[in-house]
Amino acid sequence: MANHKSALKRIRRNEAVRLRNKYQHKTVRNAIKKLRNTEDKKEAETLLPTVIAMIDKLAKKNIIHANKAGNLKSGLTKKVTTLA
Repeated sequence: MANHKSALKRIRRNEAVRLRNKYQHKTVRNAIKKLRNTEDKKEAETLLPTVIAMIDKLAKKNIIHANKAGNLKSGLTKKVTTLA
């Protein structure tokens, strides 16, 4: 166990940040799944900008890698454009 006051604070803070990151990442994954399972093109087109914004926020905060964010956005955009 940590002996310094600052180290104890750091442990508490790291746990809080880890839980926040986990929640945000899970929320985005659920939004991506919802978008991928959508068959209606109109609904998918309205969902796409919000999901892309969520992915960008995760990449900006280094929760996911920037290249992964780009790959996700590219794949989702391709999926939405191919819907009939």
